[in-house]
Amino acid sequence: MRQPVSGAHALLVGVAGASAVGLGAFGAHALRGVVDDAGLQVWHTAVQYHFWHALAMFVAVVGLAPGRARSVAVALFAVGIVLFSGSLYALALGAPRWTGAITPFGGVAFIVAWIAVGLSLRRAP
Repeated sequence: MRQPVSGAHALLVGVAGASAVGLGAFGAHALRGVVDDAGLQVWHTAVQYHFWHALAMFVAVVGLAPGRARSVAVALFAVGIVLFSGSLYALALGAPRWTGAITPFGGVAFIVAWIAVGLSLRRAP
């Protein structure tokens, strides 16, 4: 039987997935000839992490038992997408190099989110 899903979690999953697809398409079509190859590669990396963690967020929302660990995982996947992928998107578009200092904080959010997933699975009935 499917676990209950909060409206906020459902909205986060929808926004994360839709924005990954939209930003991927934007990078593939609108940025060609505007951003150099290195910038396109950075954009591609941002989209990959964004999409995979949007998918992880979806799986956490529908597959993990409700509780603190699930909520922490979902929130940190969202924070990771914003900080990690967001900073890479900004760098690809020409943001100052110091923007790259934000990226590791997003990576840490992803790591802690995965740990929360593991804790949730360990505690599952």
